[in-house]
Amino acid sequence: MTNRYDEKERRIHCAFSEKCGGCDYAGMKYDNELAVKQKYIEELFGEYVKVDDIVGMYRPIHYRNKVHAVVGLDDSRNVIAGTYEENSHRIVDTSDCMIEDSQCTDIIKDIKELIASFKYQPYDEDAGKGMIRHILLRKGFSTKEIMLVIVTAGVAFPSKNNFLKVLCEKHPKITTIVQNINDRRTSMVLGNRNIVLKGKGYIEDVLCGCRFRISPTSFYQINHQQTEKLYKKAIQLADISKNDTVIDAYCGIGTIGIVASKKAGKVIGVELNSEAVSDAKINASINNIKNVTFVNADAGDFLVEYAKNAKADVVIMDPPRSGSTPEFLNSLLKIKPDRIVYISCGPDTQARDIKVLIKGGYKVTACQPFDLFPHTEHVENVILLSRKA
Repeated sequence: MTNRYDEKERRIHCAFSEKCGGCDYAGMKYDNELAVKQKYIEELFGEYVKVDDIVGMYRPIHYRNKVHAVVGLDDSRNVIAGTYEENSHRIVDTSDCMIEDSQCTDIIKDIKELIASFKYQPYDEDAGKGMIRHILLRKGFSTKEIMLVIVTAGVAFPSKNNFLKVLCEKHPKITTIVQNINDRRTSMVLGNRNIVLKGKGYIEDVLCGCRFRISPTSFYQINHQQTEKLYKKAIQLADISKNDTVIDAYCGIGTIGIVASKKAGKVIGVELNSEAVSDAKINASINNIKNVTFVNADAGDFLVEYAKNAKADVVIMDPPRSGSTPEFLNSLLKIKPDRIVYISCGPDTQARDIKVLIKGGYKVTACQPFDLFPHTEHVENVILLSRKA
């Protein structure tokens, strides 16, 4: 079977979906998939509020602006690149993936051929030997800038200049190339050291009218079109005014806080990852934003201290899939913001957390799901909680 997209039914047909496990709803009509996700959110939150209709994509293919491929050898010793087969470390060669950016997958195809022709050895996890471990590509939706990260097991990169020359002749639109050194025997993709081989070592993209720097380790939503819709809705629900102090918890590289700052008096972004905080500060500077402060701290620890002598009018929180923590939620109840906008990629943990907030004097006043990850089981959800009078 060849990979293809049915325009009429908005259904993808994928030859390797069962092995790769990435697209749980491959083969299903997209409208039916949206109905499944809508029902899931209604079951979680329907007792509190009427759930608005899920916001899906018009053309739900090739939306992933971040593409990661593990490099290895097949049984015939041919170079392959793709994703791990579900529940294993066998690599599925996922060329022509229907949800990944097609330009990025074309680059990976050519890199595979170059690895073979330059006789670079793919890394063997079991033996702990080899050179090329991973290929990571990120693309700016608005800017079209492309960053290529080649993860190697050591600094050595024989015939590097010739390799880069051939690759860039084939793909002149690659903006920057970074060699990432990961010499640890680990399942982590990236190591701690980067060597910039071409360009600036980062790309930029424009989201909701603001410009953002994306480095190899930056968290940046993988579906630009849907993220813009989600952020606009979240900020609309927050109903921010120039008198408001806004806390952007789990802020990453500062995207939603910087977008919200246009409406707010003051924004405080809190993020545990120090590299993300560095990016966030640069992003505020790029956009000439003066009313945003970024704090490198655990969101729960920060809020515990903040709650002792300060208040906030609005809290926007976007925790990891595992949800928030009791410390954060209890401190949130102490500072008593008028509005809490809870964005989640894990609606089950979101439902768990809002029970604490409801018990503490809040009510759910809006619920809007978004399909950021078409053809997968994942769904993003935005909840507005308002303080009871």
